[in-house]
Order: sequence, then structure tokens, then C-alpha cells
Amino acid sequence: MIQVHIGQIKLNVFHSTNLKGSDVIFIMETTDRKNLSTEQQNVNSYAIDDKTISEILEIINNEDQSIAKKVNAAISEIEETVELTTEAIRNGNRVVYVGAGTSGRLGVLDASEMPPTYSVPGDWFNGIIAGGDDALRRSIEGAEDQPDAAINDLKDFGLSKGDVVIGISTSGAAQYVKASIEYGKSIGAKTVYLICNEKPFLSADADIVIKVDTGPEVITGSTRMKAGTATKMVLNMISTATMVRLGKVYGNLMVDLMAVNDKLVDRGTRIIENLTGVDYNIAQSKLFEADKSVKTAVVMIIKNCSKDEAVKMLEVEDGFLRRVIE
Repeated sequence: MIQVHIGQIKLNVFHSTNLKGSDVIFIMETTDRKNLSTEQQNVNSYAIDDKTISEILEIINNEDQSIAKKVNAAISEIEETVELTTEAIRNGNRVVYVGAGTSGRLGVLDASEMPPTYSVPGDWFNGIIAGGDDALRRSIEGAEDQPDAAINDLKDFGLSKGDVVIGISTSGAAQYVKASIEYGKSIGAKTVYLICNEKPFLSADADIVIKVDTGPEVITGSTRMKAGTATKMVLNMISTATMVRLGKVYGNLMVDLMAVNDKLVDRGTRIIENLTGVDYNIAQSKLFEADKSVKTAVVMIIKNCSKDEAVKMLEVEDGFLRRVIE
């Protein structure tokens, strides 16, 4: 097969030995951005500028309600991704979200929430955005079109074999993301491509492709809306399921939270109170005795043991509280 590009049209040219002479087969594939579903006009919001505020909000809300079902259709690929991320972290490797614009910001957001919520090392989940940290607060036009910058950023990060690169690109048109996936693949990292179209504008040889076809936006092309919502949902699912599988949750309680402020000290105390049956004051006292580790405090109370003994029990069970107390 060879590829011939004519303007925005790509021809895949196949020669077949089953045909006579030099007959060839042409399969035409458009690469025009206008054919992406996220670039189409939404028929439900054609006249949104002529609506009341209430009607505008109803249109937006009605469109948003379709997103959960779209995400559900990609559950199997998200499950495969969680298997990759869980295995990587167990083996001492890391997960890296890479994106541009809204996609990059959502990746950084999800990664930054992991340490305070689950008391995990800051490098388990990481976010890299095209244009660097400045792009978190302001749009840096053209950053997504710089593939070399992606490779340099990943080299500076120290990406290595066994890490997982999750490239996020709503349209699959960010060269920065495509290059990140391809560089990761070339050094032995596992790769995932998260897009919000049926097919990406730029294909990449990723181990897993998560496709959430969110369709036309309320405001044409404004993928910070439905596509952004879908992206946030998928990233939440990946990171949360990974933490559950790594023993960072007991029941549905965040027993590994980092009690770094008054709100989290209170939440941690109530979790201890809930799981052990002691009153609030005793629970909080044990929390501080356990160096603000909820999980350690729970074991200390239920097993009537010292902090060091509780820590050792948890280490033996890889941090899974259920295995220790049940």
C-alpha cells in the first residue's frame, strides 16, 4: 500500500495480485477537519442566540445528559487502561496524562488530586500540558502543533519503559499528543489515546484507543463543553478505579486521605468513628497518634495495637485495610 495526498484528500492505493495487469484499488479517505463530529453544527442549538436564558440552559443541559451513555460505550477500553495503570504503578512506574488546551488542563487537574485524596506519591499520576505550566492559566496558541516540544517535554520528565502515556486529544488533531504517544511507544512505554470522535484526525499507534464520540457541541467546535465533560469523566474513572485496585479505598471510604487541613482532619476522624465505633474525640486522638493516617488509626483501634504494629500489618497486606481488619 502507498498513500497519495491531494490537498485534504488521502488516497490509500493497494495493488492486488488477484487483478489483471497493473490494476489498483483506490480507497479515498478524507482528512478534512470539518468531517469530525465535534466540528459539526448541532441541530438542537441552531438558533441558541435567539433563546431566553432558561432555554439556553435547557439546551446545554439536554446535550450534557447524553455524555454518560457515550462514556459507557467505552467501558471495555477504559477497563483495559486501568489494568495498564494499576500494573505500572505496582511495578514502580508512572502514569502520564499528556494533552493540549482543555485536554491538558483536565489531565493536570486529575493528576494533582491524587496525593491529597489517596496519600500517594506525587509522581504516580502526572500531567503534562503543551506550552508548559503557563498554559494552565492562559491559552498558548500553536502549542498543540509542536511535536518536537512533546518529545522534549517527555525527555525532561524522564519518561521510561514501563510508564503509561495517556494522550488526550478531543479531535485527535493535536500533533503534540500524537508525538507523545509515538515517542512513548518507541521507548517501551504503554500508550493510550483518548479521543472524543469516532476516529482521530491524526492516527497514532497506541496500545489502547478510548473513543467517546460526544458529537456536535452546543457551540460548534467548543470542545471544552461536552467533550471536556466526557474527558473529565473518563480520567476520573481511570484514576479512581486504579486507586481502588491498589487498596486506597475501604468500602467507598477514602481511608488513605491525607489529613492536611481542617476539613480532611474532620473527614478522617469521622471515617475512623464510622469504622471502629469509638466516639469522635477518641477517633481524632488516634488519628493524630497515627500521624494523621486514617488507615493506621483504624488498625490501631480494631487490633488494639501500637502505631508501628499497625503499619507493619498494613505493609504485609500491601496496604489493603480489608485484609487486615477482616
